[in-house]
Amino acid sequence: MRTFFYTNHAVSTRAISTLTLLILLVALAVVQVLPVSASSSSPHPHVNPGLVFVDYRNLEGGKDGVLLMDLDPESDSFGKILQNREIGAGVLPHHLYFNHEQNRLYTTALGGENLYEIKLDNGEDGLPKIGWIKGIDTGGNLVGEDVYFTKDGSRYYVTFMGGQGGDEGGSVGVFDAKTNQLIETIVAPVPSELPADEPFILWPHGISANEELGLLMVTSTLHHELNKGVGNTVTLIDMETNQLLKTYLVSESWEEFSSPVEVIMLRDDLPPYALVNTMIGGDIWIAAYNEGTGIFDEFTKVVEGDDMSLGWALEFYIHESNQGELELYVSFATPGVINVYSLENLPELTLDRQLPAGAGAHHMTFFETESGREVVVAQNNLLNLDGLNSGLLTVVDVYTGEVLATLDMPSEYGLMPESVESAFGHGHDYHH
Repeated sequence: MRTFFYTNHAVSTRAISTLTLLILLVALAVVQVLPVSASSSSPHPHVNPGLVFVDYRNLEGGKDGVLLMDLDPESDSFGKILQNREIGAGVLPHHLYFNHEQNRLYTTALGGENLYEIKLDNGEDGLPKIGWIKGIDTGGNLVGEDVYFTKDGSRYYVTFMGGQGGDEGGSVGVFDAKTNQLIETIVAPVPSELPADEPFILWPHGISANEELGLLMVTSTLHHELNKGVGNTVTLIDMETNQLLKTYLVSESWEEFSSPVEVIMLRDDLPPYALVNTMIGGDIWIAAYNEGTGIFDEFTKVVEGDDMSLGWALEFYIHESNQGELELYVSFATPGVINVYSLENLPELTLDRQLPAGAGAHHMTFFETESGREVVVAQNNLLNLDGLNSGLLTVVDVYTGEVLATLDMPSEYGLMPESVESAFGHGHDYHH
């Protein structure tokens, strides 16, 4: 039995527990979105830019779905549900993604073989309107997690942690962005002995790309049935051929299970580094692109979570402030904070400040309040697990760290927020 499985292997004491880790990891999901110029104001000047889509799990036995909510703490309608569209019971919608080229909104879901498109219309009042929600045929691929939309609007990639079943499953689906038809499923089994030169895909979760380099990268996280193993690698893929190029270790050794969650490949005006965060230890690893080899060098640890009493690093967001600075936002579920790093000294990450968020700090979105304050909304929950499930939506000033407002959706509505996204496109420059 290979070292990816817990059987007969001791897990690092930095993990809370094997079962907790496995359950937590399956809750994660994030898609790659396009590097657009993020604006803190709405494209409809008369409409509140604090309008946010929230996908949710119904805690009272009803249907899961997607809603539109006002999260501007300076608005009279703060915390009010403006629209709500149910999808179904047990869907477990997890992460919302905009495809700007096609003006479409999608949500992945943890409830098996599910991926959904959410039709959006523009009302006369300038508000986006949630229309129909349709399931997309995934060709038998299970447990969709993250998505990346290509710049030319032709296709999108989805990681499926369950693959098409099996203990060593995992796949990446390639879809036509105009028709939502599955074009190809990328699979590659784990070699019989590790380490090996042959690349593989195992329980993929995070995804990111640098299209200028023609490279895509996915993480290996855990088996979707929660008790059959944890990964410690990321895999590089050629976007032109969809062929695997290399699998990288993101851990101290093949016997140590770091559980890489998200990967973000820097691009555009940033130097082409790849960053990966891990659940176990709450660490951040980095690798430099090598022009000579045409791939990335090996990963090295650049942030040690234990040094700052941090654990369960979950999300990467890059946001450009009104001061014109690109900063990296990283959520840590324990103790429930967001670290903001400067990207000026790469490959080192310089911590600029730490923002409060809440237990289970996870997804984020950014906007500007009515008075012009720049804020981040943190969604704080991991599968409603004890200690990592405050269930709050927390609105925080990105400069001062002042908590401007909190919304307890489980108490007020019986709904658990799973992710948040600006109603007017992604509220950040790029994500993962």
